[in-house]
Amino acid sequence: MAAVSVVVITKNEEKNIRDALSSASFADEIVVLDSFSTDVTVDICREFTDRVFQEEWRGFSGQKQRAVELARNDWVFVIDADERITPGLAEEIKKLTEAGPDRPGYCCPRRNHFMGREIRHGGWYPDYSIRLFDRRRGRFKERAVHEAVELDGEPGYRKNPMLHYTYDSVSDYLARADKYSTLAAQEMRKEGRKAGISDLLLRPHITFIRMYLLKRGFLDGIHGLLLAGLYSYYTFSKYAKLIVIGLR
Repeated sequence: MAAVSVVVITKNEEKNIRDALSSASFADEIVVLDSFSTDVTVDICREFTDRVFQEEWRGFSGQKQRAVELARNDWVFVIDADERITPGLAEEIKKLTEAGPDRPGYCCPRRNHFMGREIRHGGWYPDYSIRLFDRRRGRFKERAVHEAVELDGEPGYRKNPMLHYTYDSVSDYLARADKYSTLAAQEMRKEGRKAGISDLLLRPHITFIRMYLLKRGFLDGIHGLLLAGLYSYYTFSKYAKLIVIGLR
């Protein structure tokens, strides 16, 4: 039987963290790595666990990897503060760990919500992500943004989903898109990539067509249209910033 630690990183997440940690009550341990929140996030976390740490921010992948290292158990489940582990997924995890995992890690589907609406198309579902893994055989790859776990071996898949309550407004998306597009541009530059006028002219349109038409985002109504447009804007911003970095 494998014990499981649920780990989460936080910074001013008083709005979300209680529900996230409540959904992790099945775990053998809950570990929180906070980046010196100025709200009551830490106080809420201490209602659920005494394994609450505070360290300076080291980037998304670095912070999550550090949280994984702070866990007492080798099997970890990583969630974000705006995510929830459904009862069905919690039961799957318990049965899996009782029987003994046969893979180094497992992908979980996510049901993503945008402005209060569950999005089922446009590439937003099933949105598989490796969340349950043996830290001896997996770790977060060093990246500025879009952090992900690299496994030593092929992952398995879980049936029941997580819930993800992402952007709650257009303003929320735009604020975070500015930060994420900067990080993405810096990451691409670090990889030696460059951009030109054709990237600005074509890539945003390709993003829109892929999300709204090819991946049937139109079936999500106005929410699908908004997302396709917002992701096109993000794509433009990312490549525009990459061009500007190259001019320096």
